[in-house]
Amino acid sequence: MNGDGNRIVIAGGSGFLGRALTAYFQRARRAVTILTRFPKARLDGVREVGWNGRTVGKWVEELDGAAAVINLAGRSVNCRYHERNRRTIAESRLCSTQVLGAAIATAKTPPSVWLNASTATIYKHAFGAPWNESGEIASTPEVKDEFSVRVATEWEQRFFEAPTPFTRKVALRAALVLGLGQNSVFPALRRMVRFGLGGRLGGGEQFVSWIHQTDYCRAVEWLLDRVEFSGPVNLCAPQSVTNAEMMGTLRRTLGVPVGLPAAKWMLEVGAFFMRTETELVLKSRRIAPERLIASGFQFRFPALCEAIADLQKKTDVK
Repeated sequence: MNGDGNRIVIAGGSGFLGRALTAYFQRARRAVTILTRFPKARLDGVREVGWNGRTVGKWVEELDGAAAVINLAGRSVNCRYHERNRRTIAESRLCSTQVLGAAIATAKTPPSVWLNASTATIYKHAFGAPWNESGEIASTPEVKDEFSVRVATEWEQRFFEAPTPFTRKVALRAALVLGLGQNSVFPALRRMVRFGLGGRLGGGEQFVSWIHQTDYCRAVEWLLDRVEFSGPVNLCAPQSVTNAEMMGTLRRTLGVPVGLPAAKWMLEVGAFFMRTETELVLKSRRIAPERLIASGFQFRFPALCEAIADLQKKTDVK
């Protein structure tokens, strides 16, 4: 990686993926600085610097001479999509991307690479062959994903239009990341299965693209270190599964023989009371990591059964 030293700046680094990447880079002996709204002193050598994700401030000094910037800032989409939350979801992504672009553009020694979070939700809901990075981008009325696709499209547009001619840019179109950290989805799925709710969700035929936390971190490092990469990249395991297959794999791994299915109307009622949206489980997200595989990247957990078994083993150790 080019740049001054090996320092990596992670914007929005206090969430699940930010904590996972920080721990990963620390093990690789790479210095990490986190931009966060609520900085705190740490004893592990990681610096936390305050920013609001909207306006330029003293934090811009952290970008000058950094080797890389990774932007993970954005309000969680696990909420009801009423007007206030829609505005916060969109603004937290668009504003943070825009202000980072402005800061990088004025840096005396700008980072050599900027990785910006994106999402596999950008692709059209479909049940056929998996989408590669040139897949169709369109919303689908039956899963009510118009808002999500629009935000994802504007997010990437804001990213790639940022005037940073000396900084390589990669959009991370990430699938469902399976890990054990706070706010990750695997612990929630495990609880559902253990409570007997591990049957198919909706019809169960919708595809789920996913990636193990370890492979997510390894893929991010791979993209940082390879100057030939720019543009969008799918971050997912090579084997997508249907929702029914995913829930069945969870049940087998956890030793739970039966799981009650949830019809679409039941999910709508449950989503209302749980303050979330059914799109998160009903949209068929089937993507392929074509660019990663073509570059020689090797997954440690290419199959869902291996990924879940590894996470469960780590849970048992805890």
